[in-house]
Amino acid sequence: MNRIVDGVDGIRTGIHICRGNWSKKDDVHLAGDYKPLVPSLSKMRVQQMVLEFATPRAGDFGIVGQHLNDREIGLGVVNPKTAEIESVDYIVGKTEEALKYYKPKDIFLSPDCGFGTFSDCCVSDEQTATAKMKRLVEAAKVLRERYA
Repeated sequence: MNRIVDGVDGIRTGIHICRGNWSKKDDVHLAGDYKPLVPSLSKMRVQQMVLEFATPRAGDFGIVGQHLNDREIGLGVVNPKTAEIESVDYIVGKTEEALKYYKPKDIFLSPDCGFGTFSDCCVSDEQTATAKMKRLVEAAKVLRERYA
């Protein structure tokens, strides 16, 4: 990864750790905290870690917060694999957990993964994806009012 980003200037670089985005069945996706990855992630010279935290499968946020808080976090707070639209309170709560370790300017709200997956296996429709992103924007407004 470092060889890839060496010499890249003027843009934000980051890495996304995907836990799976091919099924609506949550139990088939990768589970467990990020602790085994911390040594490798710590060595990566990227500005942002884009990590999935919308579901309990990601484990304790404190592991990431304690060890990778020297850079930005792309904080996955909505699950693209479900039809349920996360509440503003849920998104704000997840973000406030991250605020224990990160400055507000270093937190970027995002879905856990993309909404567009395989052409023959889409896990989210346009209406659901739009509603989830709108909710994410609403939560961001609340957070800016509280912490800006």
